Amino acid sequence: MAMHVMVAHGTVVSLSPLALSGGSFAESRRVLAAVAGCGVTRGDLHGSLQHVAAESRAGLSTRRQSRGIRTRAEQTGGGDGSAATTVIDGALVQVEGGITEVDKDTFWPLVKSAGEKVVVLDMYTQWCGPCKLMLPKLQALAATMDDVIFCKLDCNQDNKPLAKELGIKVVPTFKIFKSDTLVGSVSGAKYDDLVKAIESARSDDKQQDDELLVSVRNYSSQTCRNPLSESSTPC
Repeated sequence: MAMHVMVAHGTVVSLSPLALSGGSFAESRRVLAAVAGCGVTRGDLHGSLQHVAAESRAGLSTRRQSRGIRTRAEQTGGGDGSAATTVIDGALVQVEGGITEVDKDTFWPLVKSAGEKVVVLDMYTQWCGPCKLMLPKLQALAATMDDVIFCKLDCNQDNKPLAKELGIKVVPTFKIFKSDTLVGSVSGAKYDDLVKAIESARSDDKQQDDELLVSVRNYSSQTCRNPLSESSTPC
């Protein structure tokens, strides 16, 4: 959803809160710098960007809370990298290394509450050597992919119904969900294949962000509009 932001001296620039999220802040700053020839000072740019970025972060926080997903700051403990806890559908679950431990009762509520966010499920067993080797790699991914929810399921006797439902045949197996739908699966300790599958699931969102940035850049570089005037003039 685009919004118009008054920068200075009657100059209006079209921006989207989404364009300022997910690492796009610096890019949007360069976009606004393109209209400096319209009388916008460095201080004006800084002040406007800080205001819009704050609104963007507030909007993202609100959407996360509405989905029933706690942010890292809202989790209990784990600030020093140790295990933390969070709540899924009223159940207290463990979060360690950015990965949530789910079971047959908490997995589907987590997927449903994730909305359009990508969910990666690591299906493992306690005795599986390759599973143990993949865990630190998965934790490293969780630390860099804030837009992805990582979880793991111990395929023990208690969770056998869910493992059977998901069609697991070997461990580890990784299932990737988006919008409550299975969109990818990787069997075995195949790290490169897993990364490709995750990136493929994320690509739709990234494409939308890129298109928004292109739209902002084109608008800003072509036109500076005075709200008191009916005409637009090239920058």
